[in-house]
Amino acid sequence: MTRTKKSGMKSRGGRVAVIGAVGLASVALAAGPAFAKGGVDIAAPRTVQVGKTLTVKAQGEDDSAGYLHQLCLEESGFGQGWHQESCSAAVEGDAHVTAHGTSARRGDLKFRAVLYGLTSRHDHNPVRLHASDVVTVHVR
Repeated sequence: MTRTKKSGMKSRGGRVAVIGAVGLASVALAAGPAFAKGGVDIAAPRTVQVGKTLTVKAQGEDDSAGYLHQLCLEESGFGQGWHQESCSAAVEGDAHVTAHGTSARRGDLKFRAVLYGLTSRHDHNPVRLHASDVVTVHVR
């Protein structure tokens, strides 16, 4: 009789632990912030000759409601910091931008694309939503 009573207690204790864990997990998931889905892709050649045309393309999307989207290409190279190279117009859906240029000297150029959210076409405080990985172009 004692043996049955102990196993019954163990099984009830296990059920209580499982129910408590499931309840805690559901509360943690409900309390967590919701994240908007989206991302930015960038494409550039790996190498380019000095003086030849270089084309960098980027595409960005985000499903956050209430924002217009603007995609900007940023460049860094030859000892300079990051600076904006080109930006798209503010659009409601997916944003696309293409930049063409040439390099007059050898070295590495780095590019990244940044997607911004704007509340209007003339918003002076854009919100940075996503950034792409950095791509390096070797100019030889």
